Amino acid sequence: MTAFGASRLAARLHPVLLALLCLSATASHGANPVGREVCRECYVKEDRQWQGSHHDLAMQEADDKTVLGDFDDATLTQFGVTSRFFRRDGRFLVHTDGPDGKLHDYDIVYTFGVYPLQQYLVPFPGGRLQVLDIAWDSRPRSEGGQRWFHLHPDEKIAAGDVLHWTGPNLNWNYMCADCHSTNLKKHYDSATRTYKTSWSEIDVSCEACHGPGSMHVGWAKAVAAGRDTGVANRGLTVVFNERKDVHWTTDDATRKPVRSQPNKSHKEIQVCARCHSRRSQLSDDFVPGQSFMDVYHPALLTQGLYYPDGQIQDEVYVWGSFQQSWMFHGGVTCSDCHDPHSAQLRAPGEQVCYQCHGADHYATKTHHHHQPGSRGSSCVECHMPATTFMGVDRRHDHSFRIPRPDLTVKLAVPNACNACHEDKYASWAVETVEKWYGEKPKAYQQFASVLQAGRQQRVGSYTKLLKLALDENQPVIARATALTYLPGAVSQASMRALQQLLNAGEPLLRLGALGAMASAPREQRILAFPLVWDEIKAIRIKAARLLAGYPRDSFKPGQGEVLDKAIGEYIQVQEFNAERPEAQVNLGNLYTDMSRFSQAETAYRKALQLQPKFVPAYVNLAQMLSRTGREGEGAALLLAGTRQVPDSADLYHALGLSKVRQKAVAESIPLLAKAAELDKDNERYGYVYAVALQSVGKLDQAIGVLENTLKRHPGDIDSLHALVTFHRDAGQVAKALVYARQLAKLLPQDSAVRKLLLELQQGSK
Repeated sequence: MTAFGASRLAARLHPVLLALLCLSATASHGANPVGREVCRECYVKEDRQWQGSHHDLAMQEADDKTVLGDFDDATLTQFGVTSRFFRRDGRFLVHTDGPDGKLHDYDIVYTFGVYPLQQYLVPFPGGRLQVLDIAWDSRPRSEGGQRWFHLHPDEKIAAGDVLHWTGPNLNWNYMCADCHSTNLKKHYDSATRTYKTSWSEIDVSCEACHGPGSMHVGWAKAVAAGRDTGVANRGLTVVFNERKDVHWTTDDATRKPVRSQPNKSHKEIQVCARCHSRRSQLSDDFVPGQSFMDVYHPALLTQGLYYPDGQIQDEVYVWGSFQQSWMFHGGVTCSDCHDPHSAQLRAPGEQVCYQCHGADHYATKTHHHHQPGSRGSSCVECHMPATTFMGVDRRHDHSFRIPRPDLTVKLAVPNACNACHEDKYASWAVETVEKWYGEKPKAYQQFASVLQAGRQQRVGSYTKLLKLALDENQPVIARATALTYLPGAVSQASMRALQQLLNAGEPLLRLGALGAMASAPREQRILAFPLVWDEIKAIRIKAARLLAGYPRDSFKPGQGEVLDKAIGEYIQVQEFNAERPEAQVNLGNLYTDMSRFSQAETAYRKALQLQPKFVPAYVNLAQMLSRTGREGEGAALLLAGTRQVPDSADLYHALGLSKVRQKAVAESIPLLAKAAELDKDNERYGYVYAVALQSVGKLDQAIGVLENTLKRHPGDIDSLHALVTFHRDAGQVAKALVYARQLAKLLPQDSAVRKLLLELQQGSK
């Protein structure tokens, strides 16, 4: 059922009944894990392929066979700390700095991964396992391997830092465990702050992808005994049949492969995505065959993770890249290229590409213009450029894009040409490509400039972002990302478009539309209400969070109960991640919106207990205290926060606002100024500082701050509004008109802006 279907059904079914139907649709069908030893009795070939694979070796008990690193008193010195790796009584140990900053001996109990690096897990009290940030380079010595190396070679990470190996960001139970073992259950107890994490198998085994096998085993036994099983899909939670009876042909006109039938289910990718994507986890109840977004919230093409053209920038684990590709759009699945059991390519090197792309056309100088066998003739090097993470791990971009050096010139993104020709300028690559092919490259992905404009809030980006969001010829993940960059749902045109996209069949578009609705005025957010019935949890809870502050008497009978149920799911997700301060702040914000202030304060203070330097907890708790008449307590809390995190712009900004609320505007000025100076990339801080200056009569200085803010953020609506107002009130109508016209370009459909512009034009005559 799509969201559109759900909203239509809402008119015919009782809302509580409909919600129950949607929630039960994703429930497990009651199967239990049986383990690889049972599976291998029938699947001998597949088991043999799996043995020795990266999935098989994802996590192992540390012993002489599994540990690859040098533990014969090897040492590594990093920023004055010398770590020693040694053995004692058959155990593997490391002597390194602990959470107190002092050197201690630590047992290593598990290996983590195998190639091109291997990491090691150390047990701590409370069921925690921590991942050492010193890893073993398992590549051959000829490639620079067979050595210990630090994952943060250029930065001193001291005890108490979240990135220290004993800190929360290198905690196995939360950060890593779900993808390296089978049927993993985190079992975190928030009251005692302890884990009882369990798994059915230590590595990524059969049931991690095929689902719990007890019903399949029952089916097989019934068939062997000649009985009628009465079980669908052979008792499996998912049947990977997307490649069955499918063949690829070459289109004579385009020379591109064409699938014999569309791939509509994406079952395979849904299963692979749970680990091969950048995402947050909603629970540990995923069953293969279930919607990926029922248990995970995927990252979009956000700044810091991806370049504006969608190329990988941070570690994003393939899925988000592949979603952008023409290959995904054309129906390619993961196992078209990768053997699912060995995790190896189905054919060596470039031969895997020539399964579908004819070598007689593509493996020629006419196509690639390089010497055969050279790096430049490689399909992978040109269309899947690699980025090295964790020091030694080259990971290939799976968006399968045509090299675009022209975008390097325009947007400073990487390109495959200059990855090889580092001694050349991107402009040289642009000229060379045009000379070879007689035209600029025409790629499937045509969204880079629009997303960059959205990130920078450029004048005119609003219309372009909306156009991209509605463009069915562009990747869905890019369209969803465009929605999150909309500067506010303020026009009738945008609200009509958002309403259409809230009902889109693609879950990512519904998710992106909800992201856009977050900046809409409260009265407009009600358009998101039908998605409280959505069959996908990530969407349901996001819609519920948007509507949590609405009074229940504003809903029809039964609707409030549905919303409360979805809010309950949102709370369960935060409690599942309760060891993270982010989850506690999410709870605090929710309870604040619902006027449940005692629960909000408890959550915020728990976040600070978990991480005393977590700035959002200080800021949001102070805002809640202010809202409940405890402004002085909030200000004292923020001041304490500045002692914990003295370089936090957020804390100084919040403290400055507190002074404003206490009618001590003069005292707020230096605090707001410091915030704007510490974070020049935050346009809001410049705007608020300017407004404070204007309020104490420093108009010229205020205008100067706003103009500097606009240089960095030319599409900032608030700064433009303020400049219009300040100049108009000062009688400088001509200058006000300049900024009003910029505002009108940014928000062409906004009736209030058009009215303001008309008034100024009439006033200038």
